[in-house]
Amino acid sequence: MPKMKTRRSAAKRFKKTGTGRIRHERAAKVHMKAEKKPGTRLRRLAGTKDVASGDRKRVRRMLNG
Repeated sequence: MPKMKTRRSAAKRFKKTGTGRIRHERAAKVHMKAEKKPGTRLRRLAGTKDVASGDRKRVRRMLNG
């Protein structure tokens, strides 16, 4: 049987931690920089966040593991 391919779009958006959690960047940051939104909103969107519990199974399947 052939190997399962990783969905490249998911691989670029999600990262797996050493403990097995899946993290992602917050959305809409790039557009806010372009539109000169306040720095407080940009700082609130900084950093990474865990994937929501309802999406974990689907994201893990896209990343093959």
